[in-house]
Amino acid sequence: MTEAPERQSHCDAVPAATLNRLRRAHGQLGGVIAMIEEGRGCREVVTQLAAVSKALNRAGFTIIATGLRNCVDPAGRDAAERLSIEELERLFLSLA
Repeated sequence: MTEAPERQSHCDAVPAATLNRLRRAHGQLGGVIAMIEEGRGCREVVTQLAAVSKALNRAGFTIIATGLRNCVDPAGRDAAERLSIEELERLFLSLA
């Protein structure tokens, strides 16, 4: 069985802090699910869910900012790997 060549994604330059934020959000989301399964109060659940949502939004905006620096810069990537302004705009608006 042959393996497909490894492709680099546009997100390969995501800062370690963003990956850590996503890992924390992953753990928080698991906590929210457990809270719901345990029958915890709505106020507690919604507060934790809001924290997860904020962490995900911040990570998304950081990834887009990284894309602006790394993917639009002609010196930074091959033409096929660069994101167009329209693609970046769509990504940005998808978080709104």
